[in-house]
Amino acid sequence: MKSFAETLNGSLYGVLQWAQWETLCGQLRDSRQSWYFYAVGCGVPDAPLAGTELDKALTEMDTLLRSEHEETYLGIVYVDDLANPTLVKIYDPNHLGSSCGSCGYTIPPGWVLSLQAPQPIFSDIPLPGNRRRWWQNLFSPAPS
Repeated sequence: MKSFAETLNGSLYGVLQWAQWETLCGQLRDSRQSWYFYAVGCGVPDAPLAGTELDKALTEMDTLLRSEHEETYLGIVYVDDLANPTLVKIYDPNHLGSSCGSCGYTIPPGWVLSLQAPQPIFSDIPLPGNRRRWWQNLFSPAPS
């Protein structure tokens, strides 16, 4: 079995169309597995998500991507295996740069979903306050 870093930095398939993203989210929800959901810059998660927590996180990610990635195609999500995903890498639509590294440095993903516990991903770019708040609010308890 590959390590988290090997999978993260290995060959990945682009999720180019919104319909592929919808299928992928359905696969993650239906997998009945626990997924680590890591926001790069917010610390490695202590525990994976499953069930309603995973559903909420995927729904919020879908909302964010659809509202901020104003393209008819997706193209900022990558997966290790389209049929049986174990890692999903999502780039922040507001900080794409050159994800392929052609600008001389590699832009890290904004988020990673993984069946394996993630290892820290370092970035020289500070996480914007609005992204940090979005992430913190995603997992804060709902007001009663």
